[in-house]
Amino acid sequence: MTIEPVAYIYNDYSEKFGIPRQSGLANELSEIRLTGIYAVPEALRGIESYDHLWLLWLFSENTEARFSPTVRPPRLGGNTRMGVFATRSPFRPNHIGLSCVQLIEVHADECRLIVSGADIKNGTPIIDIKPYIPYTDIKENAVGGFSDNVIEKKKVIYSDDPSKHLDTQQITVLTEILAQDPRPQYHEDGREYTFTYAGHEVSFAVNDDIVTAWIQG
Repeated sequence: MTIEPVAYIYNDYSEKFGIPRQSGLANELSEIRLTGIYAVPEALRGIESYDHLWLLWLFSENTEARFSPTVRPPRLGGNTRMGVFATRSPFRPNHIGLSCVQLIEVHADECRLIVSGADIKNGTPIIDIKPYIPYTDIKENAVGGFSDNVIEKKKVIYSDDPSKHLDTQQITVLTEILAQDPRPQYHEDGREYTFTYAGHEVSFAVNDDIVTAWIQG
């Protein structure tokens, strides 16, 4: 079986650390560019009639990871093992991700889309694009397992003016990311963590319900 990319996605997420753990949690704008034989305007005909899309994509940086039947979801603090098929862990047998994004703009003549809410690293290969269909995709009263334990957002404070480095949209997205506490599974209050967003190093520390952040570079 051969799977090849139909497109690539481009945004301000330059590394895995700091990307929202689910789609729709931060309104990052991303550009999807069709590639190869799929880069024809006809392939996007009619897509403008939808306002959300499903993206299937490859965890392209995890392809060397060995299969494990259990993983440690961050939602459970990283201390509890669950079956890999009961989670959305990136360490999967076939390294395929699934994200729901909002369709913002269609540029069919340029074979590209602008979407919001992706939880996908810059440059990631997209292997399929499908329309989100509300009458079948929305399941009323569906049960979300341990994911139903919603984590409250934290308050974010910047130690300097983020507008010196980022535009308004980027500041909004970064604040959304930090408010969800992007620390790894094993973390400590007060410890400094750093990730890259929009070409800048973002450092932060968490104490109780407050995230203090500063931007470098």
